[in-house]
Amino acid sequence: MIVKNEESSIERCLKSVEGIVSEKIIVDTGSEDRTIELCKEHQAHVFPYEWNDSFADARNFGLTHASGDWILWLDADEELGTFEKEDLTMYLSQAQSSILSLPVIHYYGDALPVQTNQAHLYHQNRLFKNQAGIKFYNRIHEIPLLPNGADEKTDILALPVHHYGYLKEIAEKKQKSSRNLRLLEIEAEEPGHSPWIEYHLASEYYRHGKIELAFALVNQSILKFIQEGKMPPSMLYKLKYTILLDTNNTEGTREGLEKALLLYPDYTDLHFYKGMILYQERDFDEAIRAFDTCLELGENHPHHLILKGAGSFKAWNCKGLCLERLGRIKESQEAFAMAGGVEWQNQEGKT
Repeated sequence: MIVKNEESSIERCLKSVEGIVSEKIIVDTGSEDRTIELCKEHQAHVFPYEWNDSFADARNFGLTHASGDWILWLDADEELGTFEKEDLTMYLSQAQSSILSLPVIHYYGDALPVQTNQAHLYHQNRLFKNQAGIKFYNRIHEIPLLPNGADEKTDILALPVHHYGYLKEIAEKKQKSSRNLRLLEIEAEEPGHSPWIEYHLASEYYRHGKIELAFALVNQSILKFIQEGKMPPSMLYKLKYTILLDTNNTEGTREGLEKALLLYPDYTDLHFYKGMILYQERDFDEAIRAFDTCLELGENHPHHLILKGAGSFKAWNCKGLCLERLGRIKESQEAFAMAGGVEWQNQEGKT
């Protein structure tokens, strides 16, 4: 882990890996609170590091001190889910890939304790073999890759990571968004930077309420991926249509959304957004079909950023609203019952 002034969360993270890992490598970039003391209480090895505005460099420094066969990387505002060490050891002994993808649950909302229904799920490469030449790349939103960016088949391990860093209380306290923006703007000035940078900038500006700039940047990111001969990742379209829905600016968006669905027909969230747009257009029958598709697809899609409930209770609730508008009261009540009384909310918590 890379840490700085994490005394409020570091113990939760360290306790979550007890009995799972054989060593804890902490790269401290200048803590002035009790972070280092708490790490040492949990038998972690702490290495001071002069921060140079690069998460990849700091993580790679940490790798030089790791002796384990496998590397698990976390942040202090995360917590590892429960897993039996014997099962993990057996899985790793049989793993065919050098890099493993873990489900990371990103919670949103105001503060701890989390509302478990307010979350996004995304699989990330969090566990990889040591001494395989793998190292981290990117100043921010760093990722572990094989040497020279060689392609690697990634296996999925159902070991969840709970991430609390996007909760409003924690993000504001750490001024995380301002830091991210500064580093992303530096990265954006570098020639030949990845189109991911525009996407991450769009995400940060969206959180800052700079909607027009966020929308322009996500479209720029999509265009840059296409210009590089690559299919734009699905989450870019998710952000684009999230912005349009949040601003009630959905007129004429159906055609573009349908094209995105041709690229990603299994993306539950895009079908959910389609249903929301159809609902706004008062095409309730078609909206019901879209929400039924969400329920058929479900939420187990490791290659997409998934809004929890888009393939379950949120889709049921929205279907119930459509049925209610059509006067099919009994069916709407059944749909609301399936939703469990949970209304749809976007990531800002707006109903």
